[in-house]
Amino acid sequence: MRSRLLLAAAALLIVGSCSKNSAPPDTGSLSMGTPASVAPQANSENPLFVAADLPLLPAGAPSAPRPLSVVKAAYEFAARHPEVIGYVPCFCGCERGGHKSNESCFVAGRRDKAITWDNHGIGCEICLDVATETMQMHNAGATVAQIRQLIEKKYAGLYEGHTPTPPAPRSGGSQH
Repeated sequence: MRSRLLLAAAALLIVGSCSKNSAPPDTGSLSMGTPASVAPQANSENPLFVAADLPLLPAGAPSAPRPLSVVKAAYEFAARHPEVIGYVPCFCGCERGGHKSNESCFVAGRRDKAITWDNHGIGCEICLDVATETMQMHNAGATVAQIRQLIEKKYAGLYEGHTPTPPAPRSGGSQH
C-alpha cells in the first residue's frame, strides 16, 4: 500500500510539473511497448501506431494537448534520434521525476533495439514543443550544438525547470 502511494505521489509530481498542462490519462508512468510487429492491433489504422519497428504509443496519446500527428512525430523523433534530442534539455520540471533530457520525456528505455515509451510527453505541451522544434531544426540541417543553444535561449527564461542535460558535443554534433 505504501509503495503504491509513493508511486502515485511521484506520478503526480511529474504530471504536476508541466505547468498549465492537462494531465495524461492514468496509464502508469511507463508504457511497456510491445514491438509493433508482434502487437495484434499494430497497423496503420490504429491511432497509436507510429511505425512497424516501434511500439504502440501509450493509450493517452489521442487526448494530448497537441494534435496526434505532432505527438507521433515527437515520439518517433525521440526514438530515432537520441544523438540529437538526448542533448536537448526540457524545461517543464520533469527533472524532479528523474528525467535527464527532452528524450526522457518520450523514451523511458532502450534494450536490444526495443523502445519503452515514457508517457510524460503525451500530456506536456512544453515537452512536445521542445521536441517538435528540435526535430524541425535537425531536419533543416542545424547541428546539435546550434539546436541546444536556440532551445536554451527560447525556453530557459520562460520556465523554472531544467533537466541536467549533458552539453552538446563540441564538434557540433550530428547533422541530417
